[in-house]
Amino acid sequence: MAQATEGVVSQGDGVVDEGEIFDLLSSHRRRYVVHYCKHEETPVTLSDLAEQVAAWELEKDVARLTSAERKRVYTSLQQTHLPTLSDAGMIVYEDGEVELTEQADQLDVYLDVVPGDSVPWGVYYLGLSAFGFAVLAGLWSGVVPTDPAPTLGWAALVLGLFAVSAAVHTYQNRKYRLGELEEPP
Repeated sequence: MAQATEGVVSQGDGVVDEGEIFDLLSSHRRRYVVHYCKHEETPVTLSDLAEQVAAWELEKDVARLTSAERKRVYTSLQQTHLPTLSDAGMIVYEDGEVELTEQADQLDVYLDVVPGDSVPWGVYYLGLSAFGFAVLAGLWSGVVPTDPAPTLGWAALVLGLFAVSAAVHTYQNRKYRLGELEEPP
């Protein structure tokens, strides 16, 4: 039987489809909940969670929050966002404590964070491919010399660039994953 909460439908079989995941992640508060829970790795209290979410939203230290700011986020999390995440199977919310489920790992692929000052990886790989084709065309036409570096050397260079790029890409994806940074993106 399907359960529905704020546009999110979970089939109860542990699988949430892509549209449902985008619905879940459409709210910054739910993304903040996932980030905080991933960062803490143990069950968190609703009050601690609400304080931190309010601090991130208002760009303040937790100590500078007013009780009204805390309460507004607490109420919103309690009445809307935590039930939505719970119904989708992403969290367990009981007795004022919140804990991520294993199913929340499904969200990682949708939470690829790209720093604002970096080139998107798709564009980078497109450029690297263009370089590889330019080397190949140069070798085929005889423009690229094969005396100091044989054809196999040029192929190894291009392949090495792809391998190093893939390693850096993998490292950055793990580093910038939601829950890995101190503050959510």
